[in-house]
Amino acid sequence: MTIIAHISDLHISDTAFDEEIFMQAVAEINNLNPDMIILTGDLTNDGYYREFQQAVKYLDMFEAPLFAVPGNHDARNLGHQSFEELIGENSWKLTKENDFTVIGLDSSSPDEDRGHVGKPQRMWMEHQLDQCVINDLSSIVALHHHVIPIPDTGRERNILSDAGEILKVLTTHEVDLILCGHKHVPHVWKINETVVVNAGSLSSNKLRGKIGNSYNVYIIDEDTIEIFLNNVGGEKFLFGKFQRKH
Repeated sequence: MTIIAHISDLHISDTAFDEEIFMQAVAEINNLNPDMIILTGDLTNDGYYREFQQAVKYLDMFEAPLFAVPGNHDARNLGHQSFEELIGENSWKLTKENDFTVIGLDSSSPDEDRGHVGKPQRMWMEHQLDQCVINDLSSIVALHHHVIPIPDTGRERNILSDAGEILKVLTTHEVDLILCGHKHVPHVWKINETVVVNAGSLSSNKLRGKIGNSYNVYIIDEDTIEIFLNNVGGEKFLFGKFQRKH
C-alpha cells in the first residue's frame, strides 16, 4: 500500500499565507506518515526570492519526501529561476519499482497566469507514458493548472492553452491520476478511465466562499485508489474509490 499526500497553493508571503493553518497541516500530514508528498504549485505568492527562501524552511518541516512543480505565481519576478535553484527541477519523473510512475510537469510561463505545457515537454511526457504501458506500470501526472474546468470557480480562465492535446495524451495512455491545483477548489472528475483530481489551497487565505483550507490523500493498493479530502483541522471525506488499471 502507498499513501500520497497531495498539497497545493501555499502562497507563502507576508499577505496571503496563513502560518497557523500551515503548521496544523504539517502536523496532520506528518501524522499520516505518507510515502511521498506531491505539491502542485504556487508555493509562493509573488515568486520573490525571499519567498522561496521562506518556502524551503517551511517545506523542510514535512517528514516525507516532497516533490513539487511550479505554479503561475511561482513564475513571477524570475521565480522560475529561483524555483530551480532552491526547490528542484521544474519537470521530473519518479518510479516506485514495479508499481507506478509519477510525472511532474511545468505548466507555468514567466509572468503569465495562463498555463501551457508545450510540445517538447508533451513529447517527453508521452515517451515516459509509453514506457509505463510497455512495463505495465500505473501512472500519475502532476501539474499546477487545471486541465478541465472546475465547478464553483466562477468565470473560466487560465486553463491550459494546450489542454486538448494534453488530455488526449493522458487519456489515451489511461493515466490513473491527474493531480492539479490552481483554482483553490477541491474536485474530482473521471474522464474515460482517468481520474482528474484538483486540490484546494493548503494554507492560503485566498479562498472561495465557505471553502476552507484542505489537502488530498491517496491510498493506493494493488487493486484500488481511494481519494480522501482532508479539511485542515477538520473532517475528512471519501472523495472517491476507483479501480486501478494495472
